[in-house]
Amino acid sequence: DSELKIIKYRKVKSKTKEQFQLVFNRTPFYAESGGQVGDQGYIVTEQARFKVEDTQRHGQAIIHYGYLERGELHVQDQVEASIDQQRRSAIRLNHTATHLLHAALKQVLGPHIQQKGSLVDAERARFDFSHFEALTANEIDQIENLVNAKIRANQIVDTVLMPIEKARETGAVALFGEKYGDEVRVLSIGDFSKELCGGTHVSQTG
Repeated sequence: DSELKIIKYRKVKSKTKEQFQLVFNRTPFYAESGGQVGDQGYIVTEQARFKVEDTQRHGQAIIHYGYLERGELHVQDQVEASIDQQRRSAIRLNHTATHLLHAALKQVLGPHIQQKGSLVDAERARFDFSHFEALTANEIDQIENLVNAKIRANQIVDTVLMPIEKARETGAVALFGEKYGDEVRVLSIGDFSKELCGGTHVSQTG
């Protein structure tokens, strides 16, 4: 992207290496949000190669954390961004799996189930939820079988932008306590799951 430029950066002293925080005029990197970790990858300019180790949102700014492998950085440098696609693909798989799990929990345990937190990275997905008691072995088997059935069905994963009120009218699940804008992204997996989500996902459950 020839129009991708550094607009701000600062050095952060570290015991092991000199670290930087970069802000661009826009970015293809996903900033940590909704339990999904931030993207990693590389930023390359004519004079430098920068390893992005994490991407975070602070207010309206998306900050890329990392270190220089070679060269120097300058404001207004044009950059080429390269996301670690293998890592992002693994995160996509795990994030879509949490949506399947959430829907399965509601179906097996009841509509009172609410998500209370999550962690989605390339290695695993952790899903926190409220319930009255510990799950039985039979309930765990039912939930696992239901999620695996939806994966084998290879259902389409569809995303649509719509006003928040319309999303609520369609029955999309929103996270308790989460702040949403006037327009939201609704992610549907067949007729099994429908949630508000701004994260990255696969196109089909298979």
